[in-house]
Amino acid sequence: MSVLAYVLFKVSSGTEREVCQKLVEFGEVMQADIIFGEYDVVAKVATQDLGALEEFVSLKVRNVPNVLVTSTMIISREYKGRSQRPKTK
Repeated sequence: MSVLAYVLFKVSSGTEREVCQKLVEFGEVMQADIIFGEYDVVAKVATQDLGALEEFVSLKVRNVPNVLVTSTMIISREYKGRSQRPKTK
């Protein structure tokens, strides 16, 4: 079973772009975005199972320079907005 998750990051000030550029190099990362608020970066990731997600976060993400804190949110269900649905006549 595939696992989708959002990983939220607090990073060293001024390194948001650098961290995003490093994250998108990982095959598990579908998208990485700089955000405003309590966290600095969010990445949407896909792994084969929970074990692979744990390895990804523990062994890859936490070794990215300037990552201070991570918080992982597993997606239970997705809903697509109108702009992402196929257009119909």
